[in-house]
Amino acid sequence: MSAELFLEIGTEEIPAGFLPVAMDELDRLLRKELEAARIPFEAVRTFSTPRRIAAAVSGVALEQQRQESLVTGPSVKVAYDAEGNPTKAAIGFARSNGVDVSELSTMETDKGSYIYVSKVEEGGASADRLPEILPRVIASIPFRKSMRWKDLDIRFARPIHWIVALFDGAVVPFSFGNLESGNISRGHRFMAPEPFPVHSAQEWIEECGRRFVIPDPARRKEIIATEVERLAHAAGGEVNPDEKLLQEVSCLVEDPTALCGSFEEKYLELPRELLITTMREHQRYFTVADKEGKLLPRFITVANTRAEDPKVVVRGNERVLRARLSDAMFFWNEDQKEKLESRLEALKSVVYQAKLGTSFEKVERFRRLAVHLSETLEPSVRDLTDRAALLAKCDLETGMVYEFPELQGIMGREYARLEGENPRVAAAIYEHYLPTQAGGALPSDSVGAFVSIADKVDTLCGCFGVGLIPTGTADPYALRRNAIGILNIILDRGYSIALPELVDRALDLLSNKLTRPLEQVRADVLEFFRGRFLNMLTAQGFPQDVVEAVLAASFASPVDALDRVRALAALKGREDFEPLAVAFKRIGNIIKEGLGFPVDPSLFEAACEKDLFDVLQKVRGEVDNFVARGDYSAALRAIAALRSPVDAFFDGVMIMDKNEAVRANRLALLTATAGLFRGIADFSRIAD
Repeated sequence: MSAELFLEIGTEEIPAGFLPVAMDELDRLLRKELEAARIPFEAVRTFSTPRRIAAAVSGVALEQQRQESLVTGPSVKVAYDAEGNPTKAAIGFARSNGVDVSELSTMETDKGSYIYVSKVEEGGASADRLPEILPRVIASIPFRKSMRWKDLDIRFARPIHWIVALFDGAVVPFSFGNLESGNISRGHRFMAPEPFPVHSAQEWIEECGRRFVIPDPARRKEIIATEVERLAHAAGGEVNPDEKLLQEVSCLVEDPTALCGSFEEKYLELPRELLITTMREHQRYFTVADKEGKLLPRFITVANTRAEDPKVVVRGNERVLRARLSDAMFFWNEDQKEKLESRLEALKSVVYQAKLGTSFEKVERFRRLAVHLSETLEPSVRDLTDRAALLAKCDLETGMVYEFPELQGIMGREYARLEGENPRVAAAIYEHYLPTQAGGALPSDSVGAFVSIADKVDTLCGCFGVGLIPTGTADPYALRRNAIGILNIILDRGYSIALPELVDRALDLLSNKLTRPLEQVRADVLEFFRGRFLNMLTAQGFPQDVVEAVLAASFASPVDALDRVRALAALKGREDFEPLAVAFKRIGNIIKEGLGFPVDPSLFEAACEKDLFDVLQKVRGEVDNFVARGDYSAALRAIAALRSPVDAFFDGVMIMDKNEAVRANRLALLTATAGLFRGIADFSRIAD
């Protein structure tokens, strides 16, 4: 027998960005709690609107599962004395498990005989466990920011106003803060605020729909997408695709109504990105373009109410947008009265970070870094890179960016174009901020890539240098994003950049700002890079032990490290890899740090020693050649030829021979063998 569990948490308006995560966490927490309580279920479905988060769990068993378990105690030797009488250890074990000593049993294991007790935990009614489970679930839903209200000792994204909790149609009774669970929900705040009773999840969905609430965000998103597209076509264009905005708007409304408005054509003189950003970021408007992608003087807004006269709502939105675009036009015209480069002087008065100096000082530092990168990797763009770095932050002192901070980089690019700067310089002013989010676009040109890497590594080293190190989820300077951005740019463009050298140069430029020991800062920054790189590669599907083995050997060059990860991952997929890994791990365990002197063939006493030495001599040249070409797959295949002679060596001689010279020579031979793969990967980290 099974039943349905339904939970709804009714709140004040929750920020749109909180809802997708809250739904996922509610799903996870319910599954975790029910499984821990041994309550079988079939499926979990979650819902959310700005004013509620809910879940329906189907096929919930009415009874907990019966559980049998074996509790192992001390060994038989410890539990009983020579005469077979129970010791204090056996008596204490029995007492702690609520059984008599006579009920103890013995079992044979790989490690010997042990006593154990068999425990059976009968299942109770599921309904009896839910009153303690559901409040714990509600309290455990995480939010980026939560709040307290009144004098209650509870936290949530926003104050909770009602809780519906039903199991098999009956209320699950519990308290949460000053609320008691019940079966009363509410409709749309303005169009149907009256309470209504709930008896099942399906009834709740239907009743919500009658009260202007669509509880399924996917359904709301579908409706919005359809209506926005329809209105865009009616306006003679197509909606600009914006999945992020679509997702956000679907979490801002309970009953979406799309409306189309317009603005004066004169504002189309403003840069396209400026118009889109102003409408999207400040008003959550969808923009409309013609078939060539040129913006039309139209916008589409999504309201949360059904107005008696939609024209009134449209006029109100047009009035608000007109004011914003008028401000943008004013700043656009005013900013052009002053050259971009002339704003560099003003950066001397802008504090970038109290311990790291002004924005001008930061520009001077990453400018030198960017120029060095261009001179090393692409000398032909040295002057363009220098110019782009010089102008990169100048738009921070424009009126437009002061009013619309999210336009930094975009406006610098546009003003640079108007002033006749080289197109690659103009593009780099914008692209040096890329990527702006995980999986985001990367610089399309080497000039922007050099400035981006330089700016980000200066931020990273500077913050670590003055103790501003991320802890837990706190990362106010976006250092994780900066490190990942640097790695992604290097990998995307295939740059042969040595991270230790890059960090050293950045720290040298920051030497008069550091408040922590230089070597400690250097070590911390490189370890931070290593951690981000490991996470990146494992997220791409590479086995974690392979990534750890490669990065343990070296990760100075990300491009080189990725090549080694790919090669080792491919080799690990072969059937004969495991015995090869075992052999090399055995070598590592024996030699530890190794012996750094030449092998003396005259000390060989067995044929297997000479065989290994001969194969090693042959393979070493091949491996060195392959590694020099970056062909790690071929290098690893060549190294694999050593497996048989290594196995024969271990079987044929005693490594730790009594003769000191023979022993040392054998260790030197193993050290030379290990040297072939140590620059590629640390095989001791490969999982068995």
